[in-house]
Amino acid sequence: MRNLLYSAYERRLVRQLQGDAVPRHVGMIVDGNRRFAKARGRNAADGHQAGAANIASFLEWCEEAGVEVVTLWLLSTDNLTRTPEELERLLRIIEGLVADLAEAGRWQLHAAGALELLPVQTAAALRRAEEETADVAGLVVNVAVGYGGRQEIADAVRSLLRTRAAQGATMEEVADEMSADDISAHLYTKGQPDPDLVIRTSGEQRLSGFLMWQSAHSEYYFCEVYWPEFRRVDFLRALRSYADRHRRYGS
Repeated sequence: MRNLLYSAYERRLVRQLQGDAVPRHVGMIVDGNRRFAKARGRNAADGHQAGAANIASFLEWCEEAGVEVVTLWLLSTDNLTRTPEELERLLRIIEGLVADLAEAGRWQLHAAGALELLPVQTAAALRRAEEETADVAGLVVNVAVGYGGRQEIADAVRSLLRTRAAQGATMEEVADEMSADDISAHLYTKGQPDPDLVIRTSGEQRLSGFLMWQSAHSEYYFCEVYWPEFRRVDFLRALRSYADRHRRYGS
């Protein structure tokens, strides 16, 4: 009976959303895997595996809604300090996830993070998935692993300085000419629209540095459920909340 009620509610939400504005770019802070596992007396790796199992479904929901770009935050730079045992198991799960997503041949994967901070095996898996899906004309999926907002901005500025130095510019010229657009052109998400909607699961109501530069004008939606329990109806609620807001871009 509960499933029937949810199905009916989903259909009603879909009807309500028809004709409404859909976010081009959705940022998803995948949060709550460990707490999901703890609440069930299971270990953290089981929670991360359950979370990974929900990713493909989420991408399908985004496709159905007409979203063009998704950024999934799977591992932060802070997460790299977790216990070696948990981190190793989590990295193996992420490697398996990106391999499965690439094999589906449905989504164009893009690695977004400081790959040089990751183990060689993990960085290679991300680069391989990116290469294998480079020609896929589907939903663009940024896989944010080893990602930190401050790290991204620092990397963008370093990349900009190196580019301008290679062009023969002096430090003074770079300082005088540098613009926000210049920095944007060197971010991990360069060439993509900024996120219109950022969703975070697990009940936490903070961004934790996620897409700090790009999310200046984003709408935020905080969902109480843990990521492994995030359902299509929760996503539709987020889209409804987005459609109900009037975006004023900081004014």
